[in-house]
Amino acid sequence: MNANHSTHSLTIAAALTAARVRLAGTHTDSADLDAEVLLAHTLDKPRSHLRAWPEQALLPRHQHAYFDLIDRRAAGQPVAYLTGQREFWSLNLRVDVHTLIPRPDTERLVELALERIPPDRDYHCADIGTGSGAIALAIASERARCRVIATDISAQALAIAAHNADNLGLTNLNFRQGDATAALHGERVDMICSNPPYLAEDDPHLLDGDLPAEPRGALVAGPTGLEMITQLAQTAPAHLRARGWLMLEHGYRQGPAVAELLVLLRYHQVHTFSDYAGRPRVTLGQRG
Repeated sequence: MNANHSTHSLTIAAALTAARVRLAGTHTDSADLDAEVLLAHTLDKPRSHLRAWPEQALLPRHQHAYFDLIDRRAAGQPVAYLTGQREFWSLNLRVDVHTLIPRPDTERLVELALERIPPDRDYHCADIGTGSGAIALAIASERARCRVIATDISAQALAIAAHNADNLGLTNLNFRQGDATAALHGERVDMICSNPPYLAEDDPHLLDGDLPAEPRGALVAGPTGLEMITQLAQTAPAHLRARGWLMLEHGYRQGPAVAELLVLLRYHQVHTFSDYAGRPRVTLGQRG
């Protein structure tokens, strides 16, 4: 009899074991972690509770809800969409199928941005393609005098980002719908940040991990993967103040191409930085 149809109540330890068995052989490469995160979410407890009380019996409603989540995870739904949340920059963000799932690699872009945003004076920054608001909210939370414009072509994504801002009590943001830099309406800022779509249409990574479940429009740029990066690099100078920064996240093989593009477009101080795994991940340049 399957654990989720069992007539008797399972303990936390037994439920976790059954969940790991159910997830074994599926697309996830983190079955143990997934099992724990989803049970902690079901019980509305921290993961430490699972280790402290392994013999605690699950209520029938918790047991049913938990194994429903495990079945959905086994079918390929991302954990972040199942729990409706993801942590980024120590901020708890709401996410759903209309937003990309924020990843640790993007925290590198935030770090590099904060190094260039003075904490003691007014500053103006834009996050293009904000999704859940991860980059914009991280910057806004660290630089109270920085006014952040967060844009996205998706109204649903912007609603999630605005919800996250309200939930975090952050008020130094402005949310605008529109495509790329067009949403800035001719306004000039000190910095433009973006984690744009940068995968090619035939990129095999689109079949890996959580990517098949994430919004394709936020992942795929076009035939080469560089289409949106090129558009941003070409249009950003018209929206940057003198010596303003453009900061772009990109694929780990795209660093040389992005740097060459910025040099050709006469950006200054062009440099590519690696992520925490040592892979080229963020390229930036300064408007003259």
